[in-house]
Amino acid sequence: MRRPLGALAIVAGLVSCAPSTGGAAGAAPEMTAPTTPPTQTEEATPEPTPESDKCHVSVTSPGISALRIQTSAVRRGCVRPALLRIQVKRAVPGDDPVVKSGATRKNRITLKLPCKPGTYYAVATDYRGRTAKSKAIHLICATPTPTPTSRDTGTPSASGTKEPTTSVGTALEKAVVRLTNAERAKGGCDPLKHDARLRRAAFGHSADMAKNDYFDHDSQDGRDMADRIRATGFTGSTLAENIAMGQRTAAEVVKGWMNSDGHRRNIMNCSYTLIGVGAAKDAQGRLYWTQDFAAG
Repeated sequence: MRRPLGALAIVAGLVSCAPSTGGAAGAAPEMTAPTTPPTQTEEATPEPTPESDKCHVSVTSPGISALRIQTSAVRRGCVRPALLRIQVKRAVPGDDPVVKSGATRKNRITLKLPCKPGTYYAVATDYRGRTAKSKAIHLICATPTPTPTSRDTGTPSASGTKEPTTSVGTALEKAVVRLTNAERAKGGCDPLKHDARLRRAAFGHSADMAKNDYFDHDSQDGRDMADRIRATGFTGSTLAENIAMGQRTAAEVVKGWMNSDGHRRNIMNCSYTLIGVGAAKDAQGRLYWTQDFAAG
């Protein structure tokens, strides 16, 4: 499966009613009943509030949102609370496995799970006997269209922006720099130096995407690539960025970028002299990658 790249039921109520009987006309002989002590009666226990006929459970068919499978279940028109449970199942030969489940007492629940191609459906139950089942939907996990970004800021470079490659980044990030430079050498470009400030901007963006479950060049607070780089104190000119998500190794992500025209152009632009690489994992262990380029 290609990894994403980017650069910039119903309740029926029954009621029975007994027929009334009328007394016969005419006089009856008067009879005296024996005297008996009065009897005590128990106070009637109030019946529980009846459930509304409109109470029902519904569930949506699984769909894809932000590169994840998503489905929701809802209880509506219900008087009494009940635990609402939802299960996402994958349709396969034999018994369909539950791939994710959840429960709530708040009458609404949404489940999200990583997207893997297949046929899925959802089942919701509210533990008062109401059940709903969605249609089975075949899902294809699409890869976003790559959107590399570049910008000429027109700002002259500041002295001291270059830093030794060996002093910056993790082993995984350094591997991306090394493989990127190997590709540049094939096109006659000089190697890029790993800049600490560009790396800080790149890692910060990867970590933010991983934490907040999005994939975009613009941060959710409205900042773009240049804003993030400037915030580190970097003042070099001509900036560009590549991002990716889901690739498991440095070799896999660089290969993916090189197979995309826009990302390849950023890597093979001989005017760039500096690079920052940031790799961060989300809660599921999926890697988010960012490359920031600059002319120092």
